Amino acid sequence: QVQLVESGGGLVQPGGSLRLSCAASGSIVRIDTMGWYRQAPGKQRELVAAFDSSGNTVYADSVKGRFTISRDNAKNTLYLQMNSLKPEDTARYYCNADRVTLQFGTIYDFWGRGTQVTVSS
Repeated sequence: QVQLVESGGGLVQPGGSLRLSCAASGSIVRIDTMGWYRQAPGKQRELVAAFDSSGNTVYADSVKGRFTISRDNAKNTLYLQMNSLKPEDTARYYCNADRVTLQFGTIYDFWGRGTQVTVSS
């Protein structure tokens, strides 16, 4: 009934850029909050950037000034522009929707399957 599909990951050199996309599909009426999280091997999943319920953006301190989150509501697509990438950005990046209102119900804390980002020279 709903899917979040991430794309755009890959291998990039330090200082390079990537643009991640998250396409939401299904009988979606409204998505209240969406964000990007990442998880490196052996580490806890952490927030990277998100839109809160008011439409404001929040960023992890480690990515401020380098990453930009954006969205296209008409396409139900979330983006993450990542510039000046560092090796410590290497992780699997996941798209999350906290509250997805569907035609006949609501889904909370819904996750995509992730896309791998590797920053290495």
